[in-house]
Amino acid sequence: MAAMGVAALGALLVGVDALSGARSGDAASPEQAAVVAFAATTTTAPEPTPAAPDVDLEGCLLDVVGVKAGDTGPAVDCTQRALAVTGYYTGETDGVFSDEVATAASRFQAANGLYIDGIVGRRTATALGIWPGDETFIARTPPPAAGTYDSAGFELSPVASTGADAPPLPEGADRRSGKRIVYERAGQRVWAIDDNEHVVRSYLVSGSRFANELPDVYTVYSKSEVATGWNFEADLPYMVRYQKTDRGNIGFHQIPIHKADGTTYQTIDELGERLSGGCQRQHPLDAVFLWYFADVGTTVIVI
Repeated sequence: MAAMGVAALGALLVGVDALSGARSGDAASPEQAAVVAFAATTTTAPEPTPAAPDVDLEGCLLDVVGVKAGDTGPAVDCTQRALAVTGYYTGETDGVFSDEVATAASRFQAANGLYIDGIVGRRTATALGIWPGDETFIARTPPPAAGTYDSAGFELSPVASTGADAPPLPEGADRRSGKRIVYERAGQRVWAIDDNEHVVRSYLVSGSRFANELPDVYTVYSKSEVATGWNFEADLPYMVRYQKTDRGNIGFHQIPIHKADGTTYQTIDELGERLSGGCQRQHPLDAVFLWYFADVGTTVIVI
């Protein structure tokens, strides 16, 4: 790809907030960003070494959402075996994610047009044949009776629960105490917790297909009643922003609505599936709740 083409593509990936002028909405796809990064690479992935014929992948599936340098355990062992089958990894199968494993993963990603980061997450694991399926990590709760309200007085959506009916908080939810929002990418679920450590509300969302909502502790820095998606074709009601990226801002908002005809980008039944370019899509009732719950300055923990 010519340098001019790469620059032009990069310019097209920036989203614009219709109200504030800040970049916002569903962040531009990292898949497109990876095209730019890969086009700028001057070397090609070396040919893999032929795989050992006795590598056994029977029952080899990840039991976590991803593995990376420094990780250990059965998921890493499975990853090593899967990379050995491809021929990109020739080291020991010892359950330790070493630099050698990261290099093998990067080579595999380069050869298969994947985002090159040496981390074996959902997309790379799928390509390796060791992804167990998204539903493995998603906890679904029974729909509440119509007209049921959370402890803050907001009506529950069909994918929401409150208090003791909510699924247990995930590991890492206590990285901060007090009022906070916890978003677990694996389970595509949000918990809103008040100053008394009470789960006011928990519900399913549709997050990024590309895992560009990076795990960390963030702070809500701005809100808009309606924002515009990066493609200028979608309204994003009740936007609550917490993460800035090179190609747009990431936050929570209602399921996007096509400007042209008022239809939605997905159904309510599809909540829990990764469908966005970066943001977390919410049922309208959950979006309204979070808009009022998440003041600017509220802590957001992404796991």
